[in-house]
Amino acid sequence: MSTTVSGKSGTWRNWAGNVTARPVREVAPASVEELSAAVRKAADDGLKVKAVGTGHSFTAAAATDGVLIRPQLLTGIRKIDREAGTVTVEAGTPLKRLNMALAREGLSLTNMGDIMEQTVSGATSTGTHGTGRDSASIAAQIKGLELVTADGSLLTCSEKENPEVFAAARIGIGALGIVTAITFSVEPVFLLTAREEPMTFDKVTADFDELFTENEHFEFYWFPHTGNCNTKRNNRSAGPEKPIGQIGGWIEDEFLSNGVFQVANLVGRAVPATIPTIAKISSRALSARTYTDIPYKVFTSPRRVRFVEMEYAVPREALVDTLRELKAMVDRSTLRVSFPVEVRTAPADDITLSTASGRESAYIAVHMFRGTPYQAYFTAAERIFTAHEGRPHWGKVHTRDAEYFSKVYPRFGEFTALRDRLDPDRRFGNDYLRRVLGS
Repeated sequence: MSTTVSGKSGTWRNWAGNVTARPVREVAPASVEELSAAVRKAADDGLKVKAVGTGHSFTAAAATDGVLIRPQLLTGIRKIDREAGTVTVEAGTPLKRLNMALAREGLSLTNMGDIMEQTVSGATSTGTHGTGRDSASIAAQIKGLELVTADGSLLTCSEKENPEVFAAARIGIGALGIVTAITFSVEPVFLLTAREEPMTFDKVTADFDELFTENEHFEFYWFPHTGNCNTKRNNRSAGPEKPIGQIGGWIEDEFLSNGVFQVANLVGRAVPATIPTIAKISSRALSARTYTDIPYKVFTSPRRVRFVEMEYAVPREALVDTLRELKAMVDRSTLRVSFPVEVRTAPADDITLSTASGRESAYIAVHMFRGTPYQAYFTAAERIFTAHEGRPHWGKVHTRDAEYFSKVYPRFGEFTALRDRLDPDRRFGNDYLRRVLGS
């Protein structure tokens, strides 16, 4: 199921509905050859080209008034190499389908984010991540990839082949070419025990280092206007499997996290004054629970309530200060925030424009219900994040530009030089890339 919408007028909209584009034409190539031909034809017609996945980015990273490439026919697993511990998949494969197919083969990715609707290329190109002490983003699990470059040729890269392209293209924001296939590192499927429990904001922040150190995957949500958090620890387990019961799972994941939450947000949007009260009730609605299952059933969860999101990565040691400043700002303001703030971590990685490039990172994500004015909240939050040299997620709302990025990414110039070489005419350019990478 694609979450993008194509209107009769040929208007493309993203999942949150905050970005629209009107491409001259849309192409759904059925092979890499057809994709190469579409890129060459766009060049002949003097048009820009962008590939779009399921539209889960909140930025206009994939928007174009030129040729929009939809990869829904480029899906499926090309090859599983059990000896090397890798799987090669077509770029348009949804993460959900990849996870399910791998599980049937007795395999799994090591770590993943919590939304599984995205395509593998969309998720990796924007730096989608879960939480992990030792295991990093989905892009950090890439062992090789191929992309169609501006002249329509196919470039294969890995640590050994075109390593400088590999360093950058794993999180390429669509600037270097169109990814056609990705080879991921996989491992035999394993079990995770998840322990979810409420905890106060003061306790989580006081004990954060310990909670981070003692758990393979630790994350928490803080409910603005309250001193309450919900924590989640995922650790590998010898079993046995103890999945969430169907009824209990439905009550927590569908009824409370999606159904009631949707209604609460609709009420809050109509009458903002009710939000603090609703937040106090919501923050106590989810009870403690423990369950054991295969990774994708623990890491991912359904997200049916639509929202707009901003997320920044700050150095991990700056997390607690940043979060306390955010809470103090919300407490002093007249803002009414009905969505919890999500906190996750990642180890340092070696990808040129990864939000965790060269530094251990903590992520703070702020959300607003779709249709609610979010600018005042996001502007105030962004001021706090940037004071700590925060790096925004490439697919989420932010106002930063190339000048800012050149200061917070030591290897920024390396990426832009590679872009000059691979796409000198900016065939893959758009307004968003002009802002974040420069012209």
